[in-house]
Amino acid sequence: MKKAIRFVIGMDLGDRWTSVSVLDRRTGEETESTRVRTTREAMDAFFAGRGRCRVVMESGTHSPWTSRAASRRGHDVIVADARRVRAIWDSPKKNDRRDALLLAQMGAAPGGLLKPVRHRGERAQSELAVLRARECVVDARTALINAARGAVKAFGHRLPACSSASFHRKAKEALPEALRPALEPLLDAAAALTATIESYDAQVERLCALHPETARLRQVGGVGPVTSLAFALVIDDPARFARIRDVGAYLGVAPRQDQSGDSDKQLGITKCGDRLMRRLLVQCAHRILGPFGADCDLRRWGLELARRGGANAKKRAVVAVARKLAVLLLALWKNDSDYEPLRKQAA
Repeated sequence: MKKAIRFVIGMDLGDRWTSVSVLDRRTGEETESTRVRTTREAMDAFFAGRGRCRVVMESGTHSPWTSRAASRRGHDVIVADARRVRAIWDSPKKNDRRDALLLAQMGAAPGGLLKPVRHRGERAQSELAVLRARECVVDARTALINAARGAVKAFGHRLPACSSASFHRKAKEALPEALRPALEPLLDAAAALTATIESYDAQVERLCALHPETARLRQVGGVGPVTSLAFALVIDDPARFARIRDVGAYLGVAPRQDQSGDSDKQLGITKCGDRLMRRLLVQCAHRILGPFGADCDLRRWGLELARRGGANAKKRAVVAVARKLAVLLLALWKNDSDYEPLRKQAA
């Protein structure tokens, strides 16, 4: 039987320094207040010299590796969702020392006042970094393409419609002579970014081979290697969800709620969770509802939703399809089942 934890350590993680407050649960008094450098060596030394404690911190840039460092030393770690700790970010007297003490007090209180999050493992984090880096390169290439098209359009010309991968070749042939000195280096940069994206795509394919569940997810039309790998890494463990429909709220594609009495406002989605995964789901939804989308129950349901009218009917349908797609992918993975595009029609 484990010994009851006496001390609670609240940590306000900063980029260079971390404020630390140690609270005694028996007396409710602060026994120590200090600062620790936000480095692996300093954190490991801090956690190593103590008995088993409860460590409380907010989610952020440094919380994944810091929480792993504390767990390796046997401490009980709670990573609070920073968006849910209103008492800290909305405090009229906010400073690092007060934040650390308040985290310790909330971690020591019975009943669980904090909304803990679970960080993914170091391997999953490093593999997900490949997808995030690829997204940065894709965004940079898109910015270059838009800049080139805008500059040419201002001269009364238009560059040919083409894919992003072939843009640097086709656009160079159609450049006005007056703009060649300005835009040819820009097209060369776009060509270099395209080569970088292709190398990232090769890495993604190799990572998909290490995650066999991605092959099952790619059965759904519109879901490619990038989306399937991102879904596998972000979800990490499908058994985390007791109800499959909860994945929509986890990924931030569920609508926000503001209901009181007879008032129930229609609001946008929460946008919680992983931004990259949410963006990929929306891109897949556009593909499914677009002219090249394969016929399936999800496409028929989305098109019917878009036909109901209203100025934002198509946008709402895209978000709804993205949410339903997330539920479908988790169901295929969790139930280890094959995808049936027209299951409802067959029934």
